[in-house]
Amino acid sequence: MIEIIRNAEYEWFLWLNSFHSPFWDIIMYWVTHRFTWIPLYIFLIYYTLVVIRKNAWYKLFFIMASVGLSDRVTSGLMKPYFMRFRPCHDPAIQNLVHVVGGCGGQYGFASSHAANTFALALAFLLINNNANKWKYFLFLWAIFVSYSRIYVGVHFPTDLIVGAIVGVLVTLIIYFVIIKFKQSLLT
Repeated sequence: MIEIIRNAEYEWFLWLNSFHSPFWDIIMYWVTHRFTWIPLYIFLIYYTLVVIRKNAWYKLFFIMASVGLSDRVTSGLMKPYFMRFRPCHDPAIQNLVHVVGGCGGQYGFASSHAANTFALALAFLLINNNANKWKYFLFLWAIFVSYSRIYVGVHFPTDLIVGAIVGVLVTLIIYFVIIKFKQSLLT
């Protein structure tokens, strides 16, 4: 049964990884690069401090805690524990993988990119009570960044799905702990 699931994921990954071209190689290289999104992060910090303003520093701390803990869970706990090869390091398929920009570390389960982007998107949504609709764009951004990890050959689809779940769960846990703590202060 495990072998059937593994083979299905290999096929799913290789199919998704096969849609490449020189143009998209350049785009996806930059989409997945860690420094590309610094302007977005600066904008979110600015928006939080200038537009949201109320409790802005606490809200920024909440976002950083969500992203930081999500990253720690995936990179510090899950990858060393599960030791699941990235597709570009997996001996069964590594010669079939289209890699853009290098393979990275040996293990990929679960995706820190997915965890971090989904944690950021949800945390920003939770702190932003304004009626603007663009805050939902961050979830499309998180999906796009996550897919780029398949495109560049460094993550299986389940790495991304589990990473996204980790990011969402960590953010929700921190959020509800803060809410509970605030309630206990008031009673």
